[in-house]
Amino acid sequence: MTLESTVNGSSLTVKLKGELDHHAATQILKRVGEQIEYERPTALSIDMRGVSFMDSSGIAVLLGSYRRMQEAGGSFSVCGVSDQSKKLLTAAGIDRLIPLT
Repeated sequence: MTLESTVNGSSLTVKLKGELDHHAATQILKRVGEQIEYERPTALSIDMRGVSFMDSSGIAVLLGSYRRMQEAGGSFSVCGVSDQSKKLLTAAGIDRLIPLT
């Protein structure tokens, strides 16, 4: 799993590529948290176009990032969600908290 982040004004976009599973989740959540602390964005978007697989550990990454942005008073969204990931996120009720596109 790789992570690439870009900043545009006060918006932070994090692009993920690879498998978002229990092997990668802890490290990805840590790195996203570091980016939030460093950049202090008012909006965070996780781009999942490059995610080839996601299990329930990916839910923890998204919820952890969502909570960090909520605590900071910012917004959070997820884009590029594959059909497989969207099914998992919808079944877990995540789509009611986080905009999925």
